[in-house]
Amino acid sequence: MKSFGSKPWMLPQPVLIIGTYNKEGKPNAMNAAWGGTWDMHEIMISMGSHATTDNLKLNNGEFTVAFATADTMEASDFVGIVSARKDPNKMEKTGWTAEKAPNVNAPVFTNFPMTMECRIKQKFDESETGYYLVAEVVNVLCDEKYLDGNGNPDVEKMNLITYDSVNHNYIQLGKTLGKAFACGKEI
Repeated sequence: MKSFGSKPWMLPQPVLIIGTYNKEGKPNAMNAAWGGTWDMHEIMISMGSHATTDNLKLNNGEFTVAFATADTMEASDFVGIVSARKDPNKMEKTGWTAEKAPNVNAPVFTNFPMTMECRIKQKFDESETGYYLVAEVVNVLCDEKYLDGNGNPDVEKMNLITYDSVNHNYIQLGKTLGKAFACGKEI
């Protein structure tokens, strides 16, 4: 095996779109690739210093998290490379539609199949360069066209993408291969 040293190559890596409102109440979004599940009702995200972190202070730590798809890939990448601090009109360039989240003071971008409404519970290592946050998942919203026959989100229908941190690519997730907590019983 080839050794690469210490690298943060957690694969697959979700492509998270963080939604907040700025001080004028205008929707903003950023791409955050370093995040994941923290606990049964919590997520964690590594946040740099961004317009989004400024907005989180203004909005009592309330935000949304959407999952990027093959259809939203270019605009999702755009909101990760263009800061609202430098381009206050960046959201208009995405073509995304925003509506107010029902349970938190943050936008839901309706172009995404699934969105979590979140509220910061805790920050770690806060400095001028950013922080790590743990957030409570207040609610999960899913467009009904992405539900399965049981009324649950169908990840396979969503065409979600993952960030390949090794080669700096986006990869579309594939098909269902087996049932968790069941397929291993065959051994």
